[in-house]
Amino acid sequence: MATTNAAEKRNQAKSAYNAFLAVCPSRQLLDRLSDKWVVLVLCALGGDGAGNAGPPASMRYSELSRLIAGVSQKMLTQTLRSLERDGLITRTVTPTVPVTVDYALTDLGLSLHQTTRQLRTWAQDHMDAVQAHRDHYDADN
Repeated sequence: MATTNAAEKRNQAKSAYNAFLAVCPSRQLLDRLSDKWVVLVLCALGGDGAGNAGPPASMRYSELSRLIAGVSQKMLTQTLRSLERDGLITRTVTPTVPVTVDYALTDLGLSLHQTTRQLRTWAQDHMDAVQAHRDHYDADN
C-alpha cells in the first residue's frame, strides 16, 4: 500500500473541491464572498474606497463605518469578524486610551482584492444598462 505525504494529501483535497457539489466547503466561502459588505470592506481596505486605486490601507472601525454608507454597526462587526476568521484581514489592537483597533488586508486578502475591486467597478460602470433592462423587464411583466 502506497502512502501519501502531507503535500500530496493537500493537493488531492484541493482537486476535490467542486463548488457545483452541494457538500463542497468552497460553497460557504463563495457565499461569504458574494456579500455586498464583504466586497465593500475588502475594497475599502485595499485603498480604493474613495474610488481611486491606491496602496492597501489600515483603517479604524469608525473610518470603515463612515466610508461604507448604509452598513449597520451589527453588519460591519459581523463582516469584520468573518473576514478575520477566514484570514482575509487582520485586527490590530493598540493599548491606548481609548483602545485603538485597526483593520488591514492580509496577503490572502490582498490576493482577493483585485477581484473585488473589478466586481465593484463593473457594477458601477454597468448599472445604467442593468437598470434599463430591469425597467424593460418590469414593463413587460
